[in-house]
Amino acid sequence: MEKPVAGKEDSKMGHMKKLGRKTSTFACRIRDHVKLSPKLSQTVKGKLRLGARIIQEGGRENIFKHIFGVTEGEELLKASQCYLSTTAGPIAGLLFISTQKVAFCSEAMVTLNSPNGDLIRIPYKVVIPVKKIKRANKRENVHKPTQKYIEIVTEDDFEFWFMGFLRYEKALENLEIAISMLNSPCKSS
Repeated sequence: MEKPVAGKEDSKMGHMKKLGRKTSTFACRIRDHVKLSPKLSQTVKGKLRLGARIIQEGGRENIFKHIFGVTEGEELLKASQCYLSTTAGPIAGLLFISTQKVAFCSEAMVTLNSPNGDLIRIPYKVVIPVKKIKRANKRENVHKPTQKYIEIVTEDDFEFWFMGFLRYEKALENLEIAISMLNSPCKSS
């Protein structure tokens, strides 16, 4: 009977541990994402509605085009589920990062008073032209380093805070790409 090669066994164990860490990290991100919502049942309903909408519209790119429109040559780089921090609390939705804009649309409708006093239900939307972004900062909760945020500061010093990403690193990377593309010396006007 042949004895297993130590290198292969060590390699397999290392791979299993790495896979376990990735799974654990992803599970933590899902838990943190869900914890931002006031009620688990609301979160589940919202995610089901969002999933159905993504399927109905043929993908996140089509949702982006439908809600925000696109300019000639504009490309969607990333669409991420996250929360927008507001004074009323976090709002769940989709953050779209394109070569021209950063746009957010809530999963659920928000209720507002219309000018004539009626209550209306509309999605909460934010559009930030990439050219108006002064800086984008990587932030984390001092007491809970796994809770990471993206802070976007515009030229007029308005701040937008996005949090609860399932894939924080990818969203941040694509935001940095969009900003660097705009500032690239090879950019054609």
